Amino acid sequence: MAAQGFRGLTLDLRVECFPYHQPFRISGHVFTETALLVATVSDGEHAGRGEGAGVYYLGDDIDHMVAEAATARGAIEQGATRADLQTLLPPGGARNALDCAFWELEAKQQGRPVWELAGLSAPQPLRSTLTLGADSPDIMAKAALAIDPEAPVKVKLTGDLGDDIARVAAIRAARPDAWIGVDANQGYDVGTLADLLPVLVEARVAQLEQPLKRGREADLDGLKRPLPFVADESALSLADTASLVGRFDVVNIKLDKCGGLTEGLAIARQAKRLGLDVMVGNMMGTSLSMAPSWLVGQLCDIVDLDGPTFLAHDRDPGVVYRGGMIDCPPEIWG
Repeated sequence: MAAQGFRGLTLDLRVECFPYHQPFRISGHVFTETALLVATVSDGEHAGRGEGAGVYYLGDDIDHMVAEAATARGAIEQGATRADLQTLLPPGGARNALDCAFWELEAKQQGRPVWELAGLSAPQPLRSTLTLGADSPDIMAKAALAIDPEAPVKVKLTGDLGDDIARVAAIRAARPDAWIGVDANQGYDVGTLADLLPVLVEARVAQLEQPLKRGREADLDGLKRPLPFVADESALSLADTASLVGRFDVVNIKLDKCGGLTEGLAIARQAKRLGLDVMVGNMMGTSLSMAPSWLVGQLCDIVDLDGPTFLAHDRDPGVVYRGGMIDCPPEIWG
């Protein structure tokens, strides 16, 4: 449902930094904190909030998000709507923050929750993966034993074949009955991937996320997929979705990539029409980021919304992780 035109809006943009409780390593990167753009759109009586973490591998950092969001200030304060945002700004963290702020503003103005405005059923708790950052196999095995035993496990790889094989073997030995998915974060090429796949099958890994670099999707043409392949960096926006068919089995929707809840919902619905499974992920924001993603998750087969678990502190109130599930109380957002 598109928003109706509003006049007299004000836009507030703030930067907030949230450190991690320990460094988080993936293929090619180590993260110690998340810098977030927090946007608030107000009509003087009601206010809506949204949060953007950006997309690090696209240069969509905090400075870029702030600058991009600022370019939309004049249009928003002169009456631009959520629908207008889709052409005012490209996909990315800035549009995500603004889009989610507009959704919450509309919900408050109409006295209806966002899920209802979006045409969803009343949201329910969802089973969510918990992620293990890349480390030595023994440390990752210990970490796998320390997390919620009912949660699915997502394992970050680095692209080093020998180390990754050892990581997967150690985690499977530690958690023999767990659902395990692995995320290569673009770390492999077709040759090394051929050596990795039999190991993943032997370890009963449920899915492989983003094995090759973005731009090398054609290398997957004709490749047998013995387990589901998930497109993450290869699937930034709605425009990418159709090209995934035949190369991937699942699309990972992240609101920072696609630019907000509006496009995230559109991707989920189009992917289903194309016969793709749908996953929702995150770029390590707070509970304010997880809340709209949790609504997308109501349409998804796989949910990976554990970003706040890496933070030294989250927002209060925050999402609840219990028994392998994520729940989002309505007072957080929307």
